[in-house]
Amino acid sequence: MTNGTTVGFAVLYRWRLVVGRERDFEAAWAELTRMIRARCGGLGSRLQRCADGTYCAYAQWPSRATWESMVLDDPRAGELRAAMAAAVEQVLPTETFDVVADLLGPVAH
Repeated sequence: MTNGTTVGFAVLYRWRLVVGRERDFEAAWAELTRMIRARCGGLGSRLQRCADGTYCAYAQWPSRATWESMVLDDPRAGELRAAMAAAVEQVLPTETFDVVADLLGPVAH
């Protein structure tokens, strides 16, 4: 459960970033993720730097249908996507998951 909503679906995004553009990517990702959470039904995401230097984001959704129906055509969202794309050297394959058991606890912010 996340904020009282059942997590039924998750997505793992992965990127290899342009050296020196990591902070630009992180800032754009954070703002875009907040928008998706506020407007599209997303349950939030965690951005991580992997041991090999790539980045991955684990995003939680109530359902696959909610994720598939996400529409965020706000001009600011387009700017944020462009900022992220400018910082990406390579987009790695995206993975999707149906949640079988959710034992992640809430994190105090």
